This record gives sequence, C-alpha cells and structure tokens, in this order.
Amino acid sequence: MKKKKSTIPEYKNYNLPIKKRIKDLLSRMTPEEKLSQMLNESPAIPRLGIAEYNWWSEALHGVARAGFATVFPQAIGLAATFDKDLMFKVATAISDEGRAKHHQALKENNRKMYFGLTFWSPNVNIFRDPRWGRGHETYGEDPYLTSRMAVEFIKGMQGDDKKYLKTAACAKHFAVHSGPEADRHSFNAVVSEKDLHETYLPAFKACVQEAKVEAVMGAYNRTNNEPCCASKKLMVDILRGEWKFKGHYVSDCGAIHDIFEGHKYTKTEAEAAALSTRLGCDLNCCLWDKMCANAGRGLQKAYKYGLLDEKTIDTALGRLLATRFKLGMFDPPEKVKYAKIPYSVNDCKEHRELSLLAAQKSMVLLKNDGNFLPMDREKIKSIALIGPNADSVEAMLGNYNGTPSRTTTMLQGIKNNAGKNIRVDYVKGCNINDNNYDQMESVIDIVKRCDIAVAVLGLSAEIEGEEGAGGDKTSLLLPGIQNEMIKRISALGKSIVLVLINGSAVTFNVNDKNIKAVLEAWYPGEEGGQAASDVLFGKYNPGGKLPVTFYKTTETLPDFKDYNMKGRTYRYYAGEPLYAFGHGLSYTVFKYRNLKLNAGKIKKGKNLDVSIDVVNAGRMQGDEVVQVYLRHLDAKADVPLKQLVGFERVTLKPGMKKKLAFKITPEQMSYYDNDGKLVLATGKCMLYIGGAQPGHEGMAKNTEVVQAGFEVT
Repeated sequence: MKKKKSTIPEYKNYNLPIKKRIKDLLSRMTPEEKLSQMLNESPAIPRLGIAEYNWWSEALHGVARAGFATVFPQAIGLAATFDKDLMFKVATAISDEGRAKHHQALKENNRKMYFGLTFWSPNVNIFRDPRWGRGHETYGEDPYLTSRMAVEFIKGMQGDDKKYLKTAACAKHFAVHSGPEADRHSFNAVVSEKDLHETYLPAFKACVQEAKVEAVMGAYNRTNNEPCCASKKLMVDILRGEWKFKGHYVSDCGAIHDIFEGHKYTKTEAEAAALSTRLGCDLNCCLWDKMCANAGRGLQKAYKYGLLDEKTIDTALGRLLATRFKLGMFDPPEKVKYAKIPYSVNDCKEHRELSLLAAQKSMVLLKNDGNFLPMDREKIKSIALIGPNADSVEAMLGNYNGTPSRTTTMLQGIKNNAGKNIRVDYVKGCNINDNNYDQMESVIDIVKRCDIAVAVLGLSAEIEGEEGAGGDKTSLLLPGIQNEMIKRISALGKSIVLVLINGSAVTFNVNDKNIKAVLEAWYPGEEGGQAASDVLFGKYNPGGKLPVTFYKTTETLPDFKDYNMKGRTYRYYAGEPLYAFGHGLSYTVFKYRNLKLNAGKIKKGKNLDVSIDVVNAGRMQGDEVVQVYLRHLDAKADVPLKQLVGFERVTLKPGMKKKLAFKITPEQMSYYDNDGKLVLATGKCMLYIGGAQPGHEGMAKNTEVVQAGFEVT
C-alpha cells in the first residue's frame, strides 16, 4: 500500500530542512510579493499564510519602546562591569522579556513596530572620541572589551536551542561609524587599512564568527568612499567572503535613501536599492511613511527596469525568510520552546534584582580622598542632595530604553539608605543645560545647614545622543552652570561627594580639595539610584572600571572627523588623562602574587599561558577586575602603546585568594601592518596584570600592577 502524500506545503512542514522550506515558499511568491517582504514593514500575504511582520525592535539594555520592561544600565555601564557572566545573564533576561512580549502581542493581534523578535542590538562601534553623542550605546573604546561583552550579549539574546533562535540579535553599525552625527547621511569616514582591521572591525568579526550573530546593520556613512550599505569591500569581500557571514544584512533606517540623496552615489532610489541588494543588503529599513513608500517603489522599479533580477531577489529574501523560520514564525508554537516563556517574566522581581546588581557592578569610584567613602553613619546627620540628576527619572534610563514600572532615583535611593537618623534636604539647583541661577541661593542655604553635600551632576540623553536627539558634544565640561554650582558650594568648605550620571567622559576640577569622592554612575537603569546610594553608604563595594578614557580636554585630541587612531584612546593616546581606561577604586585592597608564564621564550604561533594569584588583603569583601595588557617592545611597525588582551572579574572575601589563568593567543600577540595584514610578531614583549592600566596605577592608591617579560621567537 502506497504511503499517502502529504497535502501540507513543504514550507509549512517543520520537519523539513529550512533551505528546502525556503525554496518551496519562494517558488509560490510573485516578484512583487517578494519585494514587499524586503522592507522593515513587511505586509501580510494571506494567500500563503504569511503574517504581517515589522522587523524593527530594540533591546540595547532592555526591551525598548514596547511598554513596561526591565531597564538595565545603559550599554556603557554594562561595559564598565567588565563582567562577561553578568552580561550573558542580562541578555538572557532581556530575550526572555522580548519573547514573552512578542507572544502576548500576537494574542492581542498586535504586530506593530517594537513587538517583533528581531532586535537591532548590540551597538559594537568603537567609542573612539568622547564627543560622539551615541558613544554611551557602545561598550567603550577598546576592541577586545567590546568583542567579549558583545559575544556574551548575543549568546544570551539568541539562546542555545539547536533548531530555533530565541531572538535574533543584530550587530551595528557596520562599519567605522562613530560620529559626527550631524553629517552621518553624507559623511565619508576615511580610515587606513591598519586602523580598519585593528580597531574598527574586530568586534564585528567576533560577533559573526564566535557568537554567530543573525543580523548585521550597515551604517549611514561612507567608509573610504563606499556607502556602508553598498560597499563591496565591507559587505562582499569581508563580511560574507572572509568571515563567511550567513545571516541577513539590514540597512540603518534611511541609509538606502542616503546612497543617492546624501552621498550622491547613485542618481535614483531605484539604482540605490538595486546596488545595495546586489551587494548583500537584504532588508531596507525606512523611517517614515513617505520614505517607506519611496523605498518600496525603488525596489519595484529596480526590478521592473532590469536593475535587479529575480535570482538576486530570491537570495536576499531567502536570508530574511531563514531568520523567520529560525525564530519559529512558520511553526506551531508548541514546537518552539521559547514560545512557552510566560508573560509573567516581564518586569518581574528577579529581573529587577538583576538590574540592581548590574547597576551596582557598573559603578566606578573615580576618587576617594582619605577613604571618605563609604559615608560614616555615626558622623553624618544631614545630607544636602543637589543637582539636576538627583531626582531625574530620565537620567536613569539613557536612550533606546524601555519603560520601567517604577524607577529609583538618587533621591529615593539615598532616603532609603539614610533611614530616620540622617536628614536629607534636596534642591535641584538647575536643569541639565541651564544657565539660570534662580535656585543657587537655595542650594547654598541647604549646603550650609547640612554636614556634607552630595551633588548629582552630569549629562542626559537630551544633550548626548543620536542626530536630532542630543547629538554630539562640543565640550567635555559639565554643561550649563553645573561647574559653577560646584565652585560655589566648595567655597563653603563643606565636603562634597560628586555623583556623575552620564554616558561619556566629562571633565571637572578633580583637584578641588573639598570634592572628597567622585562616583561615575553612567545611566544606571531602573534601580540606578539605589545602586549608587548602596555604594555611597558602603552596602556595596564598588568594583567597576572605566571602559573609556576620561580626557582633561578635547584640545589634545585629533579633529573629531579624523578617523586615524593615532592620539586616540588609551591604546594610542600618549598624554596624561584625567582618569585612565581601566581605572576604578575599591573599599578594599587587592594584591597580586606568583605571576607565572609557561615560558620565557615561546615559538611564533604558540599560545602564552599565564597564571596569577589575586588576594583580598583588605577588610571588606569586594570585586576586582583583573586586567591583562600586552606591550611590544621592539615591533617593526606602529603598534598600540599597550593592548588589553584579557580580563576577569572576581569576588573575594577578606583574606581570600584566587588563582586565575589566562591564555594569550598568537593573534593577540600579533599586530597589523599598514596594509591591514595580521603579522605574527616576534621579539620582546611585556605582559602586565593588575587592577589598573600599566602606567596609571598611581591614580589608585593600593592598586597593584605586576609585570613579566617574554620573547616570541
């Protein structure tokens, strides 16, 4: 008896390989239907059972713009934790909420923007210049740190199922994108082959090859004359050629329009759409209805006039459909384990506690004269809390943020820890960028009558952010009258604790003798005020480190539009910073013992194995970020002054010792020549391990950096 042939179309048969399902589905679609699916707003095709889908969702530090969600510290704050395990846990919580929100939205027939499963995060651009407004969306200035944090984020977002993706992450903005915001639709980032491969590409490479990121987003700008969404070198030669990327490529929103309108690279939108698609841009994201209509017409005209053939369209759409199949969108929900995540995980108690922990771990204690912190409850009876960010919900959240069901600001956090025995007087003093002195007398009055002043200053997404929403900074100084406020209360002789809430380097009079302590809190998320207060009162021992250099001024930096790395970041900046990359204080003391290398001389192409003991020699439990740096002593090319090649965050009780091991790979001991080729280095090198960047350990008393030389032969 013959087996009855299935009447289910092959593309709906979840037992078949995805390639076969895609081929079957494409064979049933008209060219016009195919092109309609290559826009971020993909309409339904009822006759084939294809549901409407909006590809645009955000999850930079929590599910964004989709109702209540847990808001974690901004990306730059997560980088300051130097904690890979924490990053994975945060991303896992975010993807849990993303999945739960998506399925709840489907139950409510809500297929709007921000409720999908394709999340356009993380941002792995290198924060090369402190003036860039979007730098706080990144993991800082170092390619290695950025790579390690991004890989963990993507793994947490995409899950570990062998068949289905939990969500689809997207590494952006490919490539060499880090300002200027105002010119991004027409700007040409000129970069050397050495800097391209040594600085701007490593994080993307790690996202693709290690984390298997499902999507890559192209930047607005040109790189070396080619628009990033129509770049043969970036998209064909490197991404899909050298790195073997198999996922889909999406344009930044409006970037295809920019190819002809901003960059004048083609004469029409149809030519731009055709060129970008032929080079591997699968999804055209557009910003508003008119632009989306033009984008759709551009694709349709490109096909109509023979600029795009159906085979190329099938290749592009095939990659997009593959993502949807991997997410289980064509399969029964009961077959997809991630579809079972309950809506109750969203904004749950466990995620709020994780947000608090992440915020605590992100705190960087920059200054603590005379061990002024933690605050002494026995001596302090009153606190003057001042500053524009002291009771600001917006300052906790950064940008590309979700909406927390409740937020603990600094004011509430300090009140929570102060209890009944310490009086807290609060005056805002001014707005973030305010030149109005109306509240200055009130500030002075409360500082006079209190034991100490806690000034919560800094920036906000209003003045550092994307084009049209803050934009780039022109100065590192605290904006408005904030510096003047500090100057005036300092003249009263009261001790000041400065808490900075911001996403990038700022400068201030660090040598003011009355500023006893400075805490960098970033945009710390929904529990940020509690986390910062916990540090001030000693309930949590700070262990975060700076993922960026705090410069004294921009005058010592190259022009903002110059993409050469010489003179930028700790790797190539020879000046004295205000605070160095990797800097951060603790309430305890860590010692380093028994640094051992597997050999004093190693063969070229072999690993260097390193071990060291870390001891908490103080009286309080704390976290230490053990940092490993490499320096070439006789390289035959321009090399970084030093390069981070390893790090590990450890928690140690007083007297506790832990042995750590690091493996330094041949690639990490190599360098890039002027042609962008990786050269396996030979010669003498120095390895540094400690709680700070070598050469700047003096910024932190009781911080050790030990070293050992070796030679590659």
